Amino acid sequence: MLNRRVLIVVLVLLLIGMLKGIQVAADDVETININTATEEKLMQLNGVGPKYAASIIEYREEYGPFETPEDLMRVSGIGQITFEKNQEIIIVEEPEDVVEID
Repeated sequence: MLNRRVLIVVLVLLLIGMLKGIQVAADDVETININTATEEKLMQLNGVGPKYAASIIEYREEYGPFETPEDLMRVSGIGQITFEKNQEIIIVEEPEDVVEID
């Protein structure tokens, strides 16, 4: 009976350790700013290959920067499922303006 309790305690502690490891791994994920990302960087998104990465850049050039991560779904071919797979790493920050010096 004592061995069973020890085994259960050890298994619970291992499970807790694994869950903490998963959380740390999730915190280490690199974010992707869809307003400034290159085609190569956009292809790191789950379900985004060269065609969709190019479409994202074309959309951005035609309509300006994305205001929210959800705006990514306005790009043809990028739907709810693709967005949901990536929503934890997609960020939207304004591109830095180029300042011209006279």
